[in-house]
Amino acid sequence: MKRVFYIVLDGLGDLPSPELEGKTPLEAAEIPEMDSLARAGQLGLVYTVKKGFAPESDVAVISILGYDPFKYHTGRGPIEAVGTGLSMKKGDLALRCNFATLGEGGRIVDRRAGRNLTTSEASKLAQAVNSKVKLTSSPAEYVLKNTVGHRAAMVIRSKVGKLSGKISNTDPAYTQVEGLGVAKKDAEMLLQQSTPMVKSIEAKRAAQLVNEFVRKSNNVLDRHEVNIERRRRGSLPANLILTRDAGDSLPRMPSLSSLYGGTFGCLVEMPVERGIALLSGMREVKLPEPTGNLKHDYTVRAKIAAQAMTHELDLLYTHIKGPDEPGHDGEPERKREVIEMIDRYFFSTLLPSVDLSRDVVAVTADHSTPCSLRAHSDDPVPLLIAGSNLKADGIKHFSENDCSRGSLGTIDGPELMPKLMGLAAD
Repeated sequence: MKRVFYIVLDGLGDLPSPELEGKTPLEAAEIPEMDSLARAGQLGLVYTVKKGFAPESDVAVISILGYDPFKYHTGRGPIEAVGTGLSMKKGDLALRCNFATLGEGGRIVDRRAGRNLTTSEASKLAQAVNSKVKLTSSPAEYVLKNTVGHRAAMVIRSKVGKLSGKISNTDPAYTQVEGLGVAKKDAEMLLQQSTPMVKSIEAKRAAQLVNEFVRKSNNVLDRHEVNIERRRRGSLPANLILTRDAGDSLPRMPSLSSLYGGTFGCLVEMPVERGIALLSGMREVKLPEPTGNLKHDYTVRAKIAAQAMTHELDLLYTHIKGPDEPGHDGEPERKREVIEMIDRYFFSTLLPSVDLSRDVVAVTADHSTPCSLRAHSDDPVPLLIAGSNLKADGIKHFSENDCSRGSLGTIDGPELMPKLMGLAAD
């Protein structure tokens, strides 16, 4: 079996930007390393779930790992719980959470508290909430655990019966379509009340507990010393916890090894990708905490990826967060710069360890995050596959437009993993 380097650049896809003379950030970027792979391989586009669907990252990653998300997905909350190390059993309620900024009249000033909340600050806030907020609308206990920056996960356990994940989000930016989390278009940034989506005592109880938690935690957070100091220095307070993507059971996915044979590894940073990787039976390759110095971080990750593939792994799934954040922040020039840094430091360090005569390299994204929308969209993402004696398309650049002309055509996410494993077996 050939080795497969499966590299996912989070939020890579985009739309033409006036700031970049009508080009997308990827199209405008100088990426000689990825372009060299494009010249050597085949290109295409991927609807990471299906056409017309703007997925959240969890849904998209499940899909591009070859699983039908409509069959296996049980909510982002349970996946985040696994990736965060929180224990959960069937009938518990798990949720993805954000520390956010609440203004007057229920208006959400910023869903990510300015995106400058440090993990240390978030840890202090989570500790205060866990110690001071008690749930009384129904006998229950909970654990809130912050992860990276403004992100967190929570598990609520009822003492008087099970809870149902069939409840709506308090986060207005996301909703559910066909049971899966999707980004809303033109969402009004007002705090929502969680409501039952089915008529059951388990859903009613779950929604009551979530609303009680959001209300009580806001009271604790608003006057916490961390937020007093943040206001003093001109930063937005992290005085609200938004909840979304509830689930009451863990997905039961067959392992990738049982589906395809071989050994699978993952190199990921965020809890949601870690949770999916672990649930699919991947071996986690440990990473140091990111330093914020992208040159250092991308170089280190490339070295770790190259080293991991010398240790009996047949496929290494590497998920790089970089392009997504400037997409959400509406910064096309910054997104172009991040893409260029990934090429300059990650790919230039990794590719000398790759032999396209015996290895397969795939580069794609989990979803598009257009800067003009500042949110995930339903646009297809670029895909390149090189190696395994593939006949090259003769296309010189890796971009959305170039990929639309590639021989791979346009595929849906669940088709990608079987394609890669078929190439590895050739």
